Amino acid sequence: MDIKAINTAITTGSFTNDQLTSIMDAVKYARSQLVKTKLRSFSVGDQVRFTSNKNGMTYVGTVEKVKLKFVLVKTPVSRWNVPANMLEAV
Repeated sequence: MDIKAINTAITTGSFTNDQLTSIMDAVKYARSQLVKTKLRSFSVGDQVRFTSNKNGMTYVGTVEKVKLKFVLVKTPVSRWNVPANMLEAV
């Protein structure tokens, strides 16, 4: 099943509130597992890239600290507290 079919099934389906809550919980769980996997892949000193939501610019920097959900990244401009799912290894 592809993502388009899943989206169509959710939007056009006749799910109850409990079923939709269950779907949302499953998505939140999957997202948290993805973040944990991403966090384990980064360590201090790694080069990473991310695009800022504030100004749309792409920054390249070095990991200074890996936190529970965020990663502290030092760029030539400043230091950023970036969500792990926004980072890509360079």
